[in-house]
Amino acid sequence: MGKKKNKRGNNRDERASFIVDMFREFPDNKFSLKHLAAASGGADRDGRTMTFAIVRQLIEDGFVEEVARSKYRLSRSALPRFAGVVTSITPSALYVAVDELESDVYVSRRNGGGALDGDSVELVVARRSRDGELEGTIVAITARSTKPYVGTAQLTTNSIFVTPDSRRLATDIYLERKRYPKVEDGDKVLVRVTDWTEGDRLPIGELVEILGKAGENDAEMHAILAEFDLPYRFEEDVLRAAERIPAGITKEEIARRRDMRDRVTFTIDPADAKDFDDALSIVEIQQGVWEVGVHIADVTHYVTPGSVVDNEALERATSVYLVDRTVPMLPERLCNDLCSLRPHEDKLCFSAVFTINENAEILDEWFGRTVIHSDRRFAYEEAQEVIETGLGDYNSEIIILHTLAQQLRAARFKSGAIAFARDEVRFILDEQGRPTGVYTKVQKEANQLIEEFMLLANRRVAEYCAYRVSNGRRVPRPMVFRVHDEPSEEKLSRFREFALRFGHYFKASKGRAVAKEMNKLLNNIAGSAESNAITSLAVRSMAKAVYTTDNIGHYGLAFPYYTHFTSPIRRYPDMMVHRLLASYLAGEKRGDKTLLEQQCVHSTEREILASEAERASIKYKMAEFMKDHIGEEFSGTVSGMTEWGIYVELDETHVEGMAFLRDIDEDDYYRFDEARYEVVGRNSGITLTLGSPVRVKVKRVDMNRRTLDFQLLL
Repeated sequence: MGKKKNKRGNNRDERASFIVDMFREFPDNKFSLKHLAAASGGADRDGRTMTFAIVRQLIEDGFVEEVARSKYRLSRSALPRFAGVVTSITPSALYVAVDELESDVYVSRRNGGGALDGDSVELVVARRSRDGELEGTIVAITARSTKPYVGTAQLTTNSIFVTPDSRRLATDIYLERKRYPKVEDGDKVLVRVTDWTEGDRLPIGELVEILGKAGENDAEMHAILAEFDLPYRFEEDVLRAAERIPAGITKEEIARRRDMRDRVTFTIDPADAKDFDDALSIVEIQQGVWEVGVHIADVTHYVTPGSVVDNEALERATSVYLVDRTVPMLPERLCNDLCSLRPHEDKLCFSAVFTINENAEILDEWFGRTVIHSDRRFAYEEAQEVIETGLGDYNSEIIILHTLAQQLRAARFKSGAIAFARDEVRFILDEQGRPTGVYTKVQKEANQLIEEFMLLANRRVAEYCAYRVSNGRRVPRPMVFRVHDEPSEEKLSRFREFALRFGHYFKASKGRAVAKEMNKLLNNIAGSAESNAITSLAVRSMAKAVYTTDNIGHYGLAFPYYTHFTSPIRRYPDMMVHRLLASYLAGEKRGDKTLLEQQCVHSTEREILASEAERASIKYKMAEFMKDHIGEEFSGTVSGMTEWGIYVELDETHVEGMAFLRDIDEDDYYRFDEARYEVVGRNSGITLTLGSPVRVKVKRVDMNRRTLDFQLLL
């Protein structure tokens, strides 16, 4: 550290004030008396004597502590002290969330005190770093996180060393071998850290579960679920409770419902779907006017509040969709049997029934419990063939619904809905779950048919439940909404700069004008080299949709009221909405807003975890698919850039990996120009930007990290 300017001379008060400021400005530094004396006014004999006296007084006051022989540091007790939770870890730092502070606190690894992700800690906040981050030191771990780590076991004579898959913990975890005799070398295991005493090289852990052999499909998928704290099986008490739910439909129950078994009714789902939670019915009332029913499995008829099954569904909050499996929110007895709207069976539903004319205008609507009978189960491909050819089962009904859906869709976009269209990667798997091929999922008109009627039901149920009319005025009611806020101007500004680098002008900055401008841009770039990258950044510039009891509308869909009503088999908020709708239809006024909000927050958190697990399973399968292609060359396009590397998406498979700048060409130096968003070779002048066609060689596959490294071929 350089010497300070404006030395204070030998005035004791000035020297003391200066020394106090030094300790405050550099709270982690350890100062010698000589350094303090020289910096504060002079290190001659009198200066050192005066400095020693000042420091002694500061020690007595508890402001300074001696940390080594004649080395002094600002006392930890003199700094602001906070309670927080470690929210994320990188190889070099930790970040701690503190309720009283406006942003997370940065803690370097050396000041982390052995804290791990999720630990409750006590920390002192010393200062702001140069880039404005709050910076601190962890002084105590008040509670260890119970969140387990997934890793691979390596055995020695007396020990088990578990190497975590995640970068959240950059060290092995030690287990005593004699305590866990069933663990074998190469097992994928779930472990929990129980102790990490300061000074110990490795944390000590306990075994939670053996998941299987590393590399085996089931073990790896279970590992992904465990990593995100998601279950992969039901406990026996939940399964037994589900089995005890009565299956029959009594005459008394049918009498309490609207009987719609005489309507033409069918389901349209993916070909490999096992549960069918929505169906459509249609009947012509008069020329150019139809009754269209959106029928949703009546899960809450079977699952009562506070029951074992309901508590488990609430805890899970959502089904999880990995590459090779669905981890359901409800036991199979419910999702694949009682509540599945299978063809040629009477089923109980909660329905939204609309009277709609040939212009797709809603003339009337009805909500309530029904009994239906599905006549046909369509796969999307079958329904699409009917739409394209006009031939097949229930062709006239499907064509009418398709025509109405397209009108609803056009009206939605005219109102300002945003049309994000991104390729979805899907894998062809063999019997062992190994990927043998990759393809992209294409959304066609049959998908849009179902989507538009589900959206219609969701928004109309949301508006019905949002308020009651009393004495001619609207009185709000507790309700679960699915909301989507307007994008922040800051994020839009970054997106605008990004699009401009490719010659695309984005003028709007707020309001519905953003949606109109976004649709225009997305339409203009469709099929271009930079389309995927710009679309991805456009999505990231948007706010995230969440569940809440405070309605602000759904910006992306351009709906003032919106909820999730149509998938109670796989989403707990839909079950919450069904119960609220039933209550309000019965004229009741119940609905605990505080409790509902807590459940909304929990459901949003679980939804995020489920999405992260799905992405992790896709990355794993990409790595697994490419591990047999190491050394092979492929054509691709640049899909992203960072200061350390280029992301490349392969043309045929859409598999994405990274080519590190340091590896591009040993005879050249490549750097990332963030302002121009391009990578340039200093000697060659070769320039790469988004959408640039490239050739790459597969260099390395890391299955544990789920990463692919490419070598860029120039």
